[in-house]
Amino acid sequence: MSDLSIRVGGDLHFSARWEPAAPRTIEAIRSMLPIQGRIIHCRWSGESTWIPLGDFRPGIDYENHTSHPAPGQLAIYPGGISECEIFFPYGACTTSSKVGQLAANHFATILSDDGWEDRLREVGRRALWDGAQSIEIVETG
Repeated sequence: MSDLSIRVGGDLHFSARWEPAAPRTIEAIRSMLPIQGRIIHCRWSGESTWIPLGDFRPGIDYENHTSHPAPGQLAIYPGGISECEIFFPYGACTTSSKVGQLAANHFATILSDDGWEDRLREVGRRALWDGAQSIEIVETG
């Protein structure tokens, strides 16, 4: 199975692997690739950033879902109570919105390499203090 390449702010690079426990979610994400947008801070969710997808609905149910993704676990909330969004956590967080806790489908995980945790924290710092950052997610291989 191929991997993902993620670039934030033009200079922070990550590789990720698909999560086999989320095949329908992976199929939906693949149909959205490449994803190019803005990543902003999740002020009510803790140490996470998110890619807002607005009224878009990927047409998936809950699968491999969690309300507490770990740092580097990419997860998509498919919409409903709140807008559709992709979570990109860099620390402890809860997937939630102004209306309460949500569950999101964990579909990919950042691969650990030299400095990946520092780069994740830098994504969070920039989004919190410098505002929205550009993000691009593409499939490789």
